[in-house]
Amino acid sequence: MDELEKFRKEAEFRRFSPRTIETYENCLRKFFGWARKDYRKITKKDIREFLEYVQGRGVAGGTIHIYLNSLKFFFEQVMRRNMIIDIRYSKRPNRLPEFLTKEEVKKLLYSIENHKHKVMISLLYSAGLRVSELVNLNVGDFNFLGKYGFVRQGKGRKDRIFVISEKLERILFQLTLGKNKEDYIFTSNFGDKYSTRTIAEIIKKASELAKINKKVHPHTLRHSFATHLIQNGASLNEVQAMLGHKSPETSMIYVHMASPNMINIKSPLDNL
Repeated sequence: MDELEKFRKEAEFRRFSPRTIETYENCLRKFFGWARKDYRKITKKDIREFLEYVQGRGVAGGTIHIYLNSLKFFFEQVMRRNMIIDIRYSKRPNRLPEFLTKEEVKKLLYSIENHKHKVMISLLYSAGLRVSELVNLNVGDFNFLGKYGFVRQGKGRKDRIFVISEKLERILFQLTLGKNKEDYIFTSNFGDKYSTRTIAEIIKKASELAKINKKVHPHTLRHSFATHLIQNGASLNEVQAMLGHKSPETSMIYVHMASPNMINIKSPLDNL
């Protein structure tokens, strides 16, 4: 489809991440497959009916927003259609995301025998990184004197700081020796950058060996990191900054995931 090629060129020009481009393109293909119309004949009513159709299939609010954002970008920014799409859907998840307990994190890391793999997964958890952020870390992103690192151009094209765990500081520093600042800190035996799929496979295998009865993927460790921060007494603002969330409402979910006694909340009944 010529219009999808125009979309891709515009998205690349605006420096969308490859993952976002792929996601948006899949959304557009599904929409046009459903609508069976030329894009010039699409109306706002068509878009609303499609989103209602998707919602009726039990899709989460956040996913519906991705569909909506892809359609808004395509029609308003790529095709320059004078069609303001202001449909709103709640992004609140239907259920709380799953996270690991601290003991489960220990078991997971203990199950990884490969040293470099263990360091990567430990950093993923200890800094609350997204898997795409982990594999793109360069040597120059680390400030070992200050004990912090930088996520460059993370989600939303934003930079943010992450804390370097004291347990990992010396090991990570050793991995930088002999490398240039622009080199990836983690590379395979062939010198290539790790893929996000490889990281996911490492975590899946480790969770099976650790006999963790949960679906564990890279983002599970980010959920676990945030929940454990709250349990350790971190404020909502601190968690928001560490995760790089745009609003505190996004980080609020981790307060709900932490047990009340760990965040110093008492039932009002106890004060009667």
